[in-house]
Amino acid sequence: MSKKICFNENELVGVLTTEPINRVLDYYSPSGGCRLGDFVEVFLGPRKVLGCVWSKGIGGYDPLKIKRINRVLDLEPMQEEMRLFLHRVSNYTLSPISGMLRLALRGNFTSQVKTHKKVYFFSGKNNHKQLKITRTRKRLLDFLTNKKTKHFSLNDLSFLSGVSISVIQGLIKNGLIEEKKIPIDFSYPKLFPEYLSQKLSNEQLAVVNQLKTFLVAKVYSTTLLKGVTGSGKTEVYLELVAEALRLGRQVLVLLPEIALTSAFIEKVKTRFGNSPAEWHSGVTKSEKYRCWRMIASGNIQLVVGARSALYLPFKKLGLIVVDEEHDTSYKQEDGILYNARDMAVLRASLNEAMVVLASATPSLETWVNAKVGKYNRLNLENRYGAAKLPEISCIDMRLEKLSPNTWISPKLIEGVKRNLENGEQSLLFLNRRGYAPITICQACGFQVGCEKCDARMTLHRFRSILICHQCGDTKLLIDVCPNCKASGSFNALGPGVERIAEEASKAFPDAKLALLSSDILTPSGSIDKIIDSIENGEVDIIIGTQLVAKGHNFPHLSLVGVIDADLGLQGADLRASEKTFQLIKQVSGRAGRDKTKGIALLQTYQPEHPVMRAILSNDDEKFWESEAKQRKEALVPPFGTMAGIVISGTDLQQVNEISNQFAINLGPLKDINAKVYGPAPAPIARIRGRHRIRLLIKVGNKKNFQKALGSWASQFKLPGNVRLSIDIDPQTFF
Repeated sequence: MSKKICFNENELVGVLTTEPINRVLDYYSPSGGCRLGDFVEVFLGPRKVLGCVWSKGIGGYDPLKIKRINRVLDLEPMQEEMRLFLHRVSNYTLSPISGMLRLALRGNFTSQVKTHKKVYFFSGKNNHKQLKITRTRKRLLDFLTNKKTKHFSLNDLSFLSGVSISVIQGLIKNGLIEEKKIPIDFSYPKLFPEYLSQKLSNEQLAVVNQLKTFLVAKVYSTTLLKGVTGSGKTEVYLELVAEALRLGRQVLVLLPEIALTSAFIEKVKTRFGNSPAEWHSGVTKSEKYRCWRMIASGNIQLVVGARSALYLPFKKLGLIVVDEEHDTSYKQEDGILYNARDMAVLRASLNEAMVVLASATPSLETWVNAKVGKYNRLNLENRYGAAKLPEISCIDMRLEKLSPNTWISPKLIEGVKRNLENGEQSLLFLNRRGYAPITICQACGFQVGCEKCDARMTLHRFRSILICHQCGDTKLLIDVCPNCKASGSFNALGPGVERIAEEASKAFPDAKLALLSSDILTPSGSIDKIIDSIENGEVDIIIGTQLVAKGHNFPHLSLVGVIDADLGLQGADLRASEKTFQLIKQVSGRAGRDKTKGIALLQTYQPEHPVMRAILSNDDEKFWESEAKQRKEALVPPFGTMAGIVISGTDLQQVNEISNQFAINLGPLKDINAKVYGPAPAPIARIRGRHRIRLLIKVGNKKNFQKALGSWASQFKLPGNVRLSIDIDPQTFF
């Protein structure tokens, strides 16, 4: 006779798993009990999955069919504030709550709880001159020599250095690399607020003191810190970080690009005596595991990271800094679609914490929020020290005479030559990666496109490949046209930064050039080397994309030449003027950040365009006022709310039919007076083999928008091969 098992319904808890179920499931508490927020391992069918105790049990099920939690993981429980934050982001973005939990747990490997790990680091004790240094061994040793982090797991070291595990083991055997076992929970070095006081200007001091009053109040606040390029915004908010550390609160600093991390870490180390924790895609898995646990236990004071760091389990978060808050990199464009700037404000409000949004060219959304008093605003109007703002002027390309297949105007060439004679650096800026955006057959007009996307492939001549910038697919360079079979007929049209670098090397043969582009900088650590060489004055001419426009301080740079100032004004993006204004102001601001006078020359075919006139007049407020007026009249963000809807699938007819049903059955959207545009093929109508149909929804009043949108979308049961993407507050419209 089987033994009857009795369960008490009071033992029921609701567990949210990371599986795509999107609701809590009832489980019985383990024998030792559990708390809200505990991370647990549960059975879902025959599989063990990760979950979090999210609520009390719902009940109403057959008690004998409810399983017991298998085990409670040895981790700090998720705080109530964090669970509420994930719920609020889920509701705002219309994302499944199970997906939010996955986002919050990304990289922590909670199911792999352990106490120690093996690490490998460069020893250098033995005289390796006696050891044969092969090409792969040299690559490994160079990697370890140039990395600031000196310990890695075996798999991480193999992956990051690009050498096999056997190569690493060979150097371990020869004593050049050491293997040690260290605790997984070893603490991060302490940061000292008083380690090195900074010399601030009177203007900076006044702003710091005002910011400190907001912080010390220990209530939620958001402040726009608007400072001209080179005004020392970083030094200002580092003083605020120091105050937060004195108060015993944790700090998160968000940066828009990994490329900015290294220089910022050095500033933190100089100011506080030690390095902070890092969180971004360049951090190893084992280091992320350590970082996640230490943050949850409150043993990390400062985290510097990318947008995903916003979902780390801070125990006593007091300050969030969003540097270059206007940057579109803060918008997550796949998976859970969110804007880290806006979600930083939400998280701070739930933590009674402070947010600083720092920028020389704030987003219009932030500018308006400060204008109406929703955010505080503090200004830094002057550059630090003796530096002055650059003098900006246009080169009217309609009057310039250029040779075929050249893009650097005679006036800009003359300016760069003067700079070379004076021993100063110049920057040639073009926000287009690769060598050329179009590769065309001159015999029949065939353009090389991606087979998976409706997009042309960009020629990257330095790497001898063609790349699709939508899906990342690559092709080798081809000589025979697949359409007309002509040989040697392909020609590259239009410039990318590689082509500008090629042109610059011919125009200035004796100059030392450096190319800064995300496509070029694939070897680990190479970006740091190039930036160091620029800062040390070892480079004469820099050629770069928007990577150079953000946060870098090049003391020897006095001339910036923008190759195509009109590039961002093309297309139907409602933020085109704003983005162009921000980008050109930011890149121009790289010039003259020391004592040398800075000059920026903008090559344009539209010198009379309102954006060009606004940049030349240096009247930022007038530009924002004009932009705000136009957006308000059109009832578009920030004066209205928009959602981008993309329906995608492999069968075009099926996607069209479903999209039409969405457009016809508006239902709940009619109740909030929403305007629906489309359906229509997306500007890039096929990506990764999936056809894409787009609708755009606009409302003047945000109230009940998400509720109505969710009800509208839930009317339709989609086939398994069709996907629906809802993007609240879209930043791009492709």
